[in-house]
Amino acid sequence: MKLSIVFGAVLTLASSDAFRIPRGTTEQLLGDRQKRDLLQDIVTWDAYSLFIHGERGMMFSGEVHPFRQPVPSLHLDIFQKIKALGFNMVSYYVDWALLEGKPGEFRADGIFDFQAFFDAATEAGIYLLARPGPYINAEVSGGGFPGWLQRVPALLRTRDPEYLAATENYVANIGAITARAQITNGGPVILLQVLDLMTMLYRLCKLTSLLPENEYSAAPDIDPFPDTVYFQYLIDQYRNASIVVPTINNDVWPGGNNRPGIGEGEVDIYGHDSYPLGFDCANPDVWGEDALTTTWYQDHMRNSPNTPYAIPEFQGGAFDPFGGWGFEQCSELVNHEFERVFYKNNFANGLRIFNIYMTYGGTNWGNLGHSGGYTSYDYAASIREDRRVDREKYSELKLEAQFMKVSPGYLLTIPQTPTTGIHSANEEITITPLLSNSTGHFFVIRHTDYQNTGSADYTVMLPTSAGDIVIPQLGGQLSLHRRDSKFHVTDYPVGDFTLLYSTAEIFTWKAFEDKTVIVVYGGPEELHELAVKGDFEAEVLEGEDVITEVMDDATVIQYTTSPSRSVVKVGDLVVYLLDRNSAYNYWVPDLPGDGQNPAYGTSLMNPKSIIVNGGYLVRSVSVEDSSLKVQADFNRTTSLEVIGVPGGISTLILNGEDLAYTISDLGNWISQPDIELPEIALPDLSSLDWHYIDSLPEIRSDYDDSGWTVADHPTTNNTVAPLRTPVSLYGSDYGYHTGTLIFRGHFTAHGTEEELRLWSQGGSASASAVWLDDEFLGSFKGFDYARGSNSTYALPTLTRGKRYVLTIVVDNNGIHTNWTPGFDEMKEPRGIIDYAIVSPSGCRTRISTWKITGNLGGEDYIDKFRGPLNEGGLFFERQGYHQGSPPLDEFSIGNPYEGIDHAGVAYYTAKLTLDLPSDKYDIPLSFVFENTTDSSDYRALLYVNGFQFGKYLSNIGPQDEYPVPEGILNYNGDNWLGLSIWALEDGGAKVPNFAVKAGTAILTGRQPVVLVEGPNYSRRQDAY
Repeated sequence: MKLSIVFGAVLTLASSDAFRIPRGTTEQLLGDRQKRDLLQDIVTWDAYSLFIHGERGMMFSGEVHPFRQPVPSLHLDIFQKIKALGFNMVSYYVDWALLEGKPGEFRADGIFDFQAFFDAATEAGIYLLARPGPYINAEVSGGGFPGWLQRVPALLRTRDPEYLAATENYVANIGAITARAQITNGGPVILLQVLDLMTMLYRLCKLTSLLPENEYSAAPDIDPFPDTVYFQYLIDQYRNASIVVPTINNDVWPGGNNRPGIGEGEVDIYGHDSYPLGFDCANPDVWGEDALTTTWYQDHMRNSPNTPYAIPEFQGGAFDPFGGWGFEQCSELVNHEFERVFYKNNFANGLRIFNIYMTYGGTNWGNLGHSGGYTSYDYAASIREDRRVDREKYSELKLEAQFMKVSPGYLLTIPQTPTTGIHSANEEITITPLLSNSTGHFFVIRHTDYQNTGSADYTVMLPTSAGDIVIPQLGGQLSLHRRDSKFHVTDYPVGDFTLLYSTAEIFTWKAFEDKTVIVVYGGPEELHELAVKGDFEAEVLEGEDVITEVMDDATVIQYTTSPSRSVVKVGDLVVYLLDRNSAYNYWVPDLPGDGQNPAYGTSLMNPKSIIVNGGYLVRSVSVEDSSLKVQADFNRTTSLEVIGVPGGISTLILNGEDLAYTISDLGNWISQPDIELPEIALPDLSSLDWHYIDSLPEIRSDYDDSGWTVADHPTTNNTVAPLRTPVSLYGSDYGYHTGTLIFRGHFTAHGTEEELRLWSQGGSASASAVWLDDEFLGSFKGFDYARGSNSTYALPTLTRGKRYVLTIVVDNNGIHTNWTPGFDEMKEPRGIIDYAIVSPSGCRTRISTWKITGNLGGEDYIDKFRGPLNEGGLFFERQGYHQGSPPLDEFSIGNPYEGIDHAGVAYYTAKLTLDLPSDKYDIPLSFVFENTTDSSDYRALLYVNGFQFGKYLSNIGPQDEYPVPEGILNYNGDNWLGLSIWALEDGGAKVPNFAVKAGTAILTGRQPVVLVEGPNYSRRQDAY
């Protein structure tokens, strides 16, 4: 094929002035979609992109879940780190189960109040994509469905009236909250994902023969399917709650479900998701066959040609189950190379709305996770669970997002078919052109075999306004090393200049008052070449080994990357030539704009900014009088270089303190901040004054369970698990949906009983244990994927006519998600599924009375501050001893390092006093368990100031380190630690080497953290 054929298509595109449209022309953008009522004209769209306030923009977004980070004053820290990437949007889920723990009682106050999240987004200058469900999946308990839905005798996620009625209170309330935060009301919300779609079906379909049609797919009992009536009902629910921003969906693949134009059930903007590498963290070097898709643009044009191409959920990490490989290994799977290859492949397909799941994962504190995952929800994201940045993943994201931020011409390109052997003679290289009439061309370069970890040298022939040019013109070869992908550009505008071409990737460019600066980079020891249109005399201002030459009315620059940068001046254009590792150290903070929300800057795509070289993180900048104020973080001693200081500025203020500077030959400000990083000394936890209380008093002969709930329901509304027992022993039938469940079965012996057969179910990696009166019969210790256990326990010789009590402890690791409509998987019960006390003759002894407990009060949960999921049913939880300042006079002396010498549950508490320099430093703390060969199998719950922040499974893992953020921990005062040990073996258990650990301290410019002061212990009137 000839180049003239490749580039011969006429591209019908708006000219460059289409980057902005006048207000009030929304109807023109919507084309044939006349049916939709125009509810607002602030957020609009055409076939190429969104417009916000009339300005065209690429939406680069990261997923963040506010409920997984319960310190409201830390929301801004996360938003600023995302803003520093160059992102302009965050997508967030809402967990219904946390907000309506009891039917009809919606609570969104305290740490569950969304206003702090919205305010932080606005302060950082980040737009929001709201995803409130009702169903979210998100690896949370029930997929976001509250446990009481197990009692609703309806097929969930359908038009079934009882299910729809169950959602009304939640949707009305969360809809109103979201509506108040819309951009039309001065808030940050610009899009709403309205359909309660799930993210897991795609993963399921990879393992089964199900045909993926939608994230609402494979529904055997739903007819018709897809149920557009149901979809429209959901849309109407939110419209009735005053939602006016555009709606978007998240199809499980590019199948076209709910696309605009279908009528009933259609959304405004069509989107789909993708997790191309899956979740095989066991093999982090393996990129599977057919993972890289090159036909998405064609799919999009078939499905929704009049809307911008959107992926509302694309892989940014991986979840990890109990018994998994740990998030560090997941981070190797979905690493910086994955970002380079797969994200740039998305851009090669013309992506214009891009959300990365997750960008900050957080913590499944307080039992909020589903049974397939442990306490950490780090997700191997670019911002890790303890809020530190994963340098290479985070920095690669920054390079790509900042490039998109200064490349509005990309939004008006049309992707072409990937080519091999056309633009380059080396068939190991595949090039995808993105072409435009007037805004430059973009070319995505990758290995033809995207799994290739080798190297390939190549030259390219690219079309330019000066004709087809073979590059590099000055000799040599370009190269692609390991798993990598690059952007080459032609006729790329840079202020008043134009790059005729560049093989070096563009990080950013800025037009300053006296010059224009562009920063380009390449991989280690790569040769790159760029040409600036015009007959300029090039001057090398800094560096060596740079070749410049004027060729055919263009100034050509060639360099080989190295850790030492070079700087070349071409007219008033200053070109910084970097290697990629050096580019990681550069930041492009926006200067605030005017108006009510100045943090959004002066322009959506290319706001007024400065360029800063140095620092671990540059959060924000502002100008006040004659001062440039910089808020930044540092993890080591480094210089700070400010490029493009606005005129009239004479003072540099860093984190509130004046900072001296010099002016370099390049006109940049150079300063040397005084960086002192403290050595953090933490208390030895074994030296604390620990106290102990037995937390399984139920096995004592004098225990009184008269206050317990009688399990006496002869039927259940659970539609997926018919009863096998005379009365229901499902926790959710009695309002117990979270944490440990305990059952007490009273019976009179015949004297011939031989064994107890027990089927318990608590979700993946759950455990159970059984006592007959005070005698331990045994336990099921669990394993990674076991949702429950069919166990048989031998009984001692029983006395005929004597009353006995079975005490059964069942660990509930969270309610199953509801991946596939039609199966109602979230109704998989937690508790006892079946049991039998059996004699050799086959006779079964009847249990006359069953009693059950979970968290005290069940759906009338006691601790409204920490929400409906934080507590389980163990004695210390029911009493509230895990809260601060417990009544130590009811405890005895004992510590977890010595533990207990018998099977049972022990609870330990101690006061931990901290005195850390948190006014200047961000110091990540975590609690660490160390397993040893002399310790028996056990489970531990970690409580910090009343918040459950860790569930440790010694025999399953993989998690043994549990970050707890400042704000939950009081860094300058007293903290109450609580640690329970559930010894699963007759010999008991202890917790060896339990410790608190500090990560690297960061000198920080963040705002102070406000302590989350939940209620301390007070005697609970009805506790038993």
